[in-house]
Amino acid sequence: MAAPAPGLISVFSSSQELGAALAQLVAQRAACCLAGARARFALGLSGGSLVSMLARELPAAVAPAGPASLARWTLGFCDERLVPFDHAESTYGLYRTHLLSRLPIPESQVITINPELPVEEAAEDYAKKLRQAFQGDSIPVFDLLILGVGPDGHTCSLFPDHPLLQREKIVAPISDSPKPPPQRVTLTLPVLNAARTVIFVATGEGKAAVLKRILEDQEENPLPAALVQPHTGKLCWFLDEAAARLLTVPFEKHSTL
Repeated sequence: MAAPAPGLISVFSSSQELGAALAQLVAQRAACCLAGARARFALGLSGGSLVSMLARELPAAVAPAGPASLARWTLGFCDERLVPFDHAESTYGLYRTHLLSRLPIPESQVITINPELPVEEAAEDYAKKLRQAFQGDSIPVFDLLILGVGPDGHTCSLFPDHPLLQREKIVAPISDSPKPPPQRVTLTLPVLNAARTVIFVATGEGKAAVLKRILEDQEENPLPAALVQPHTGKLCWFLDEAAARLLTVPFEKHSTL
């Protein structure tokens, strides 16, 4: 089994430098998309440490474009926990508090789950909202997806050896997440692989071993993050030195020093 192309790997000397570069890339992709024929920018966000990273860096990076450009953003979430928005585990709730309060994206263009529905219905409802936002696309095509990767190789709420990896729906419910809380709604591989650009972000020594498996090993049963291979889009990895310390494949080293 041949190893897939790992994509462009960028390594930064610190998570702060990585965050600043990530915010600049989001701003550049937004400007490029808004200047194109569709005149809109569709961004999908993941949770975890990305919330604080983007909250710290993104408002300043997109400020020069002005509020008129943000009015043409569409924002979705790569996965979400089935908890109320004021719960500490709510990805949207964290972004609402820490980032969206400083980015004037119209609320009507922020696509969220309905956490009051049962998980199966919440997934169907989220899929319906995505289809409305991406009319004309048989599968929603995000301009940019920002993904994380867990120490077990999961991304979004797609976990190793889980049946969801075989699902063709654009949004799937999960009731038995190995990582709590157990009930979640997640985008699936068809949506991840339809995106125009996918960026994985990983920091810290705890990610080093799994990144080596994803980016270098030729496994018969690849980890979920290794199955993200955009069909026509671009795949990038943004890592800090600690996360990249075991890699032997070529990568670009970035530093402001």
